[in-house]
Amino acid sequence: MAPQKRKPLTDGDLAALIQMAWEDRTTFETIQERLGVSEAEVIQVMRAALTPGSFKRWRMRVKGRATKHRALRDPEMKFDDRAIADHRRANR
Repeated sequence: MAPQKRKPLTDGDLAALIQMAWEDRTTFETIQERLGVSEAEVIQVMRAALTPGSFKRWRMRVKGRATKHRALRDPEMKFDDRAIADHRRANR
C-alpha cells in the first residue's frame, strides 16, 4: 500500500505548527493529531523555518523533554495538551 499523501500546510497551519512546536506543553502527538505532521516532519519544518541558531536552541530544548512526548510524561501531570492546542486553532 502506498503512503498516504497529505495536503500542503496553509500559512496558518505552518504558523500554528511552529507555535505548538515551541510550546513545552504541546506534545508531538498532538501536533500529529491536529495537523497530520509527524515528529520527523516537524523537525524538517522547524529546520527550514528557523535560523540555524534558533533551530539548534529549539532542538536542545525539545530533545528528550518529557512534556513533548506523552509516553515520557509523569501521570501526575494535571494539564491536557489537547485542550491547550485547541484554543490556538479558534481563529482559523
